[in-house]
Amino acid sequence: TDGNISVRLPNGNIMCTPTMCNKGLVTAEDMVIIDIKGQKISGARKQSSEMAMHLLVYEMRPDVQSVVHAHPPCATAYAAAGIPLNKALISEVVLALGCIPLTEYGTPGTPELTERLKPFVRSFDALLMSNHGVVTYGANIEDAFNRLDTVEHFAKISIYTRILGRERLLSSEDVDKLLVQ
Repeated sequence: TDGNISVRLPNGNIMCTPTMCNKGLVTAEDMVIIDIKGQKISGARKQSSEMAMHLLVYEMRPDVQSVVHAHPPCATAYAAAGIPLNKALISEVVLALGCIPLTEYGTPGTPELTERLKPFVRSFDALLMSNHGVVTYGANIEDAFNRLDTVEHFAKISIYTRILGRERLLSSEDVDKLLVQ
């Protein structure tokens, strides 16, 4: 039941998953439509208290059409440990996301959380939220979800390199060559 997903509709309203539901079992009838201010327009269920986070992303990023928030275990472990995923460890992650910064803790569902995210939203497509989880966004729901999957995949690999006792990072020259392609 953790996490939430939203999509910006062509008319500017937001369709989102309801609070306290298993996202794998959600049906079309469960979905909630809200306006850009967070006011419910339709739906029998209640929207998540964390929709303010989604609305902030939509406000700051006109290019974004979908937001995904979840608590994947490895990435959330980094968030809870206070460690950003900002090392050039895997070329695919450098190309897909750059780095995944860590925001300061903000209480979920409060304006404090959105204030903590504001400095990062314009420059990054994925954020670790201290002691909370991950939020990703993109041009469509598949893009936003794939970014979440990439964050969790990167977190797992990063943990494994730490277990093995060595992180062999890409050099700045290697990163520059990747970004030129």
